[in-house]
Amino acid sequence: MLTEGELGTNAVLTAPLSLEGEDSEANNGSPNLLQRIFSLLSSVQPGSDLIRLQLPPLFNLPKSQLQCYGESVYCINTDLLSNCNHGESPLDRIISVIAWNISTLRPLTFGLAPYNPVLGETHHVSRGTLNVLLEQVSHHPPVTALHATDEKANIELIWCHSPIPKFCGTHIETEVHGVRQLNLLDKNETYAMNSPKLVIRFLPVPGVEWLGNTTIRCKETGLEAELCYRGSSYFPRRSIHRSIKGKIFRSLSSQTIYEINGHWDRYLKINTDL
Repeated sequence: MLTEGELGTNAVLTAPLSLEGEDSEANNGSPNLLQRIFSLLSSVQPGSDLIRLQLPPLFNLPKSQLQCYGESVYCINTDLLSNCNHGESPLDRIISVIAWNISTLRPLTFGLAPYNPVLGETHHVSRGTLNVLLEQVSHHPPVTALHATDEKANIELIWCHSPIPKFCGTHIETEVHGVRQLNLLDKNETYAMNSPKLVIRFLPVPGVEWLGNTTIRCKETGLEAELCYRGSSYFPRRSIHRSIKGKIFRSLSSQTIYEINGHWDRYLKINTDL
């Protein structure tokens, strides 16, 4: 048993979620695939609201949902967030915002979920000039608020998310309500963006995907981007697995400037030859 003094010097850290999908069931000691499917299906009905569904602790990742949200901002290899304010033109900056927004997505392991934070729980991390603070501000529905600032890059990020899961027979579909607002303070530009849906499939092939349409809009510059996250409907196909298709255009005229194609966990290409 640890004494009070030892508790302050024995921090337990868990690796952030990675694009390589290293958070496997073997690393977390979770039940095998069939056990997870039968356990989840046995307690829900089609159309059920899953907000109050309690998963056994064996299904949980060793971290809270607050930490998972925060890691997408501060656990980075390349500082794409501060790069958003380095572009010389509004078009350069919205491209950087799109790149950062996509970079916050992580592949999740089927049947594993982080712990639900208690009401009022906070998570705070500082990295260089970046300060990130998260708080669980509601339970039913669950609402997580994030506020991040980078004084050196003149950036403020306000992020309020409320995931609403629903059981749909062969899959669970989670709509992520709320808006991310990225403020480039010295440019007087505000970028508002939403999130794709998180879909957990049981049949025919178990898996987790980000799907749906999102928009990134800057009212001050009149530039907007539409992105479509795609996935395999039945059987996995590498050509569309974790793929994105979209465009950057001017809001008033709907004139398409660039087209976007690629995969959010690999490479994206912006086509300028229109």
